[in-house]
Amino acid sequence: MGGVGPEVWIATADGRDMVRADAIVVVRLDGGRLTAQLRDESKQTVTLIDGATAAHPPADFHRRLVRTVAELADSSGAQLVRTACDENGWRWVTEPL
Repeated sequence: MGGVGPEVWIATADGRDMVRADAIVVVRLDGGRLTAQLRDESKQTVTLIDGATAAHPPADFHRRLVRTVAELADSSGAQLVRTACDENGWRWVTEPL
């Protein structure tokens, strides 16, 4: 997700950590698990959705993340992107930091 300003952050699956969006080079959706590979020499991967829930995210959910981050890149102020799953299904939620 190169070219994204450092003001866009993505919450990890457990909600305890955040990853700067411009540090992500690959997002991968495999079944109910969404991972992001970081731009570093060790090719560290972080989990954005752990797949433990009964409802799997839609097949294009990783593309929706990329679209959301791209839209936020032009916004002012720091923004956090996180997942939410309710009776309406999976979605990306944004909020100011």
